[in-house]
Amino acid sequence: MARNNPLIPNEEDLRGEIASPPADQSAQDSRFADLEPDQEQPFLRAQKRVPVRRSAIPKKTAGRIKIAFIAVVVGALCGTVGGFIYHYGAGSWRFQLESSDNIEIAGNQNVTHRQIMEVMGADIGRNVFFINLEQQQKQLEEIPWVESAAVARLLPNRVKVVIRERTPVAFVQFGSRIALIDQYGIIMEMPNGAGKKYSFPVLLSMKDNEPLSTRAARMKLYMQLINDLDAGGTQYSHDLSEVDLTDPDDVKVTVADPDGEVLVHLGGSDFAERFKIFKAHVHEWRSQFQKLDSVDLRYDNQVIVNPDSQAVTKPVQAKVTPASITPSAKPTAKPAAKKPVAHAKHKWVPKHKQNPK
Repeated sequence: MARNNPLIPNEEDLRGEIASPPADQSAQDSRFADLEPDQEQPFLRAQKRVPVRRSAIPKKTAGRIKIAFIAVVVGALCGTVGGFIYHYGAGSWRFQLESSDNIEIAGNQNVTHRQIMEVMGADIGRNVFFINLEQQQKQLEEIPWVESAAVARLLPNRVKVVIRERTPVAFVQFGSRIALIDQYGIIMEMPNGAGKKYSFPVLLSMKDNEPLSTRAARMKLYMQLINDLDAGGTQYSHDLSEVDLTDPDDVKVTVADPDGEVLVHLGGSDFAERFKIFKAHVHEWRSQFQKLDSVDLRYDNQVIVNPDSQAVTKPVQAKVTPASITPSAKPTAKPAAKKPVAHAKHKWVPKHKQNPK
C-alpha cells in the first residue's frame, strides 16, 4: 500500500533526480564553456561610464591663481608694514643727530677733532637715515693726513667715524717751510702740539705745486733707497740727514758724521753696497785728505773725493779694489798742511797696497 502512495517518491525516482543535473546548472556550464582562452570574442561590450563633474578652470591654472593671490596679500602686508616703519623712522625724534656728542671718532692722532667736525658738523640736527655716508667718507679722505675713513650709523641717533692716518716717511722742505710726506707723495703739515716726534731725512728739491705723479715717482726711488740701506738690520738710513732725488741716476745723500757732514753720490742703484764702501773708508779718507766734503761712489773700483767742493780746482781720484773694500783698512799719514792735496791729482791707495819703507 505504501509503495503505491503517490505522495511518497520511490528510490528510482530519487536516483534519477540526483544523476541528472538541474537545467539551470547546465545552462551555466554552457556559458562558462564559451569563455575558453583559445576563443576570442569578436565584440566586447563597453563598460558604462560614470559621469564626473569638472571645474570650469583647469587645476594647474587654479594653483597658479592661488599662489599669485597669496603673493599679492603678502606683498600688501609687507608694503603696509614697510610704509609704517619708514614714516616712523623719518619723522621720529629718536633718530635725530642732536649734537657733536653723538658723533663717535676713533683712530685719529694727527687729524684734529676740528677738522673732522668741519665735515660732519653739517649733519647735526639731521635724521641719521638721511646722512649721506659715502659723501661724508669722501670728504674726510680729502684731509691730507687721512689715508682712509669709514662712516657708519649707530642706531638710534649716533654716527661713528673711524680714521686711518697716513704714515710719514720723510721731511720735505719748501723754502723755509718743513712738512711731512708719505710714500705716495702726499704732503702733510706738521702736527700741532706735543704729538709724536719724527726722525727722518729731509728731502731736497721738492716742490709742493708739482704734480702728484712726479712726487710719487721720486718717493718710489726714496723708498728703494731706504729699504736697501736698512736691509739685514743695518739701519744705515739713520745716518742720513738729507736726500736729494732731483736726478734719479744720481741720488745724493748727506751723511751726518760726527766729524762733519759729507755729501755722498750713490747713483741710481746698488745703494747698500756703495754706502758700505763709504762706511768702511770714511775715517781713512779723513786722515788722508785735509778736508772731506763729498764722495762720488757711482763708478766701479773708483772713488772721487770732493767732487762738489768749490774750494778745489780739481777733484782727487782714488781707485778702489775689491781687496780694499774692508773695514780693517788703516788710514795713511795726514799730508802736510802747506801742500793741500786738493790742488793735485792723487790716487788713493789702501795702506796694505803701499810699498813698505
